Amino acid sequence: MILGPITLGHFLSVGGMLFALAVIGIFLNRRNLIVLLMAIELMLLAVNLNFVAFSHYLGDMAGQVFVFFILTVAAAEAAIGLAILVVLFRNRSTIDVGELDALKG
Repeated sequence: MILGPITLGHFLSVGGMLFALAVIGIFLNRRNLIVLLMAIELMLLAVNLNFVAFSHYLGDMAGQVFVFFILTVAAAEAAIGLAILVVLFRNRSTIDVGELDALKG
């Protein structure tokens, strides 16, 4: 069975589906903070896939370099976010977003 070449449209549709799945994950689950962070990371990965696809098909390395910087910032954001979650869980014994809506000093 011959499938043919993978075109830019294939990559863009996979990236669009990943982004839509992340948006659905955010709107369906607004209670668990870990799932919200995972959905945001999935959004970033979908955008990165589109950057790499455009970079490859245009023959320009700028998109791939930009993805490198996005992944660096995303890794730092995930580490800081998980550290904040650990502190919140130690103090409140929950990571439920509904119970964490009030910030008190």
